[in-house]
Parts: sequence; C-alpha cells; structure tokens
Amino acid sequence: MGLEAARARLFDCLRHEIRDKRVLSAMARVPRERFVSPDHYYAAYEDMPLSIGFGQTISQPFIVALMTQALGLKGGEKVLELGTGSGYQTAILAELAKWIVSIERIPQLAESAMRVLKELGYKNFAIHTSSEALGWPAGAPYDGIIVTAGAPSVPDVLLEQLVLGGRLVIPVGSRWEQDLLKVTKRKRKHLVKSLGGCRFVPLIGLGAWEES
Repeated sequence: MGLEAARARLFDCLRHEIRDKRVLSAMARVPRERFVSPDHYYAAYEDMPLSIGFGQTISQPFIVALMTQALGLKGGEKVLELGTGSGYQTAILAELAKWIVSIERIPQLAESAMRVLKELGYKNFAIHTSSEALGWPAGAPYDGIIVTAGAPSVPDVLLEQLVLGGRLVIPVGSRWEQDLLKVTKRKRKHLVKSLGGCRFVPLIGLGAWEES
C-alpha cells in the first residue's frame, strides 16, 4: 500500500475514535513521514509506534490524537511537553496552541526534532534539554502539560506548573504498562479521568523513575 492510501486509511479509522475535529485537522496537516527514520518511511501512517533510536519511539497516531484531544486546546494556550522525541507531537501541539515548551533528555533527538520542525516552518515552540528535575518551571504556569513517557505516579512538581483548571495528560503505572490519565487541576481535589491502557517508555527524573 502506498503512503497516501495508508494515510487515508489511518484518518478514516481516527475519525471513528476522535471527536475533536481541530485535532484531526492538525494531524492531517503534519507529515508524519518527516519524523520517522528512512527505514520506517513506508510505515509512517500505520497506526503503531515506530523506533526513532536511543530506545525511544514515535507514538502510535491514535494515542497521539487521544492525548492531544484530552488537552482540550482552543488556540491561545501555552503547553508543556515532556519528551520531545521525534518532534511529531510537538508539531501537532504547535498547530493547536499559541506556544509550546518541549523538553527532551537526549540531545541528539532534541537537535533532530528542532531541525525538522524548523524545516516545516514552525516558530511557536522552544525545545530544551532536560535536567533531573521534571518539567520547565521557568516557563510556568502552563495551560496544559502532556507527558509522552510513563510515570509511577502523578508528579506533584508537574501539577505545580499548571494553572488552575489546566490539564495534565500522563501515562501512570509500571515501567512496562500504564493507564493514560487526564488530570484537571482543582484547588482541593484534582479531577482524574482514565483514558485507557497504554505502553510508554519510562519517564526519567526526580519524582518519576531512576535511569536503569
């Protein structure tokens, strides 16, 4: 199957699962093939994660769409992304929000993502190489935070970087399997909703997993 046919099939499937038309339109504008390795070029529109090297992956398109939809973006938000990876999720967020701060702990991936995003014309983002501390407090508060790696629990340090009413979307569970959570920040008890099971690489840092 050619790339265009695979792309059409993928979006036919996503339209049955994803309600937010802004998310679907943004994903349709982002060429996923630009964010995968040449070895995986013809699998760019299969609904599956793909290796991008360094033990990392570009997430399954359905999961990307589901997580992005959960943020409820309208266009004027500042969003923090933990785990730039290939930059694919960053591009979709840049289509939907005003400003994106993206954090990546692997310098080679940060550099590659920066190059592709700039080549595609995106300007409303910044990529930083992470330290052990989670997030990017210097840019806080954020209207939304999206975490593309699994944590053992919801990190308080990320909730502290959210505005009241802001949304944190994060996989929580073991190193191998997680539950995708949408956490809406409240003054007293935060609102937590499960979006289903998922599998992400571990989130490394203080308040998450130690590097093995």
